[in-house]
Amino acid sequence: MVREALLKVLEARPAEPVAFLADYFERLVPGDTSAEPSGPPQRLSRALWFVCLAPHSHRTAFDGNTGAAYEALGGGRRAAGVDGRLYSELLRRICQRGEAPAEASAALLRRVRCRDHEAVPLDVFRYGVLTCFVLLEFAGKAGALFAVLDGGSGVADAGVCEAVLKALEEALGSGHSAQPRRYLEAGSRLAPDGLALAMDRALQERKLSGSMSREEFLKKATALFVAKVKPVG
Repeated sequence: MVREALLKVLEARPAEPVAFLADYFERLVPGDTSAEPSGPPQRLSRALWFVCLAPHSHRTAFDGNTGAAYEALGGGRRAAGVDGRLYSELLRRICQRGEAPAEASAALLRRVRCRDHEAVPLDVFRYGVLTCFVLLEFAGKAGALFAVLDGGSGVADAGVCEAVLKALEEALGSGHSAQPRRYLEAGSRLAPDGLALAMDRALQERKLSGSMSREEFLKKATALFVAKVKPVG
């Protein structure tokens, strides 16, 4: 048990390892197992804890934790699958953990959720969970990209923003993919040459344009990502 806990620390690399370990053991070994609540809210909380233990970039650890979350919600070898209502609620809670705009989160959930009465198989469960975490990271990268454009002022030239968004859309490519991680590569394709080229092109045109806020930029950038996500079913 101690060895497994240390592996979790290495996988997650928390800012406060001691607090992480204390929380890990407290959740893993409750003081009174007979009194441990097992209703949907508690199972959802436990499943969310599992999927947040390691970043999705650590694929082996993330897949293992996602499997543990699946079992915590009632999935497993003897079950047909996780209840669709619990699955959708878990995805909603994941999307609330980052800076993804509410509109993007809602649109993504419409693509990857299942009906409340459906039994969600593990592969669909893993895809939905992974896609939500990729959205959060994509939103973070979009925010960092806007920070380059606004120079700390909070607003950026709308023409430059639209040019960068166009370059981002082209980097995302066409069609839908069942591998949402690949869309994170789009940001690296823009830096530094692609981004500089898009900004230079917009500045050379010198068209009259207003300004764009960080919130608007994030909404448009994440909408590009959501449009590329392959719907479930």
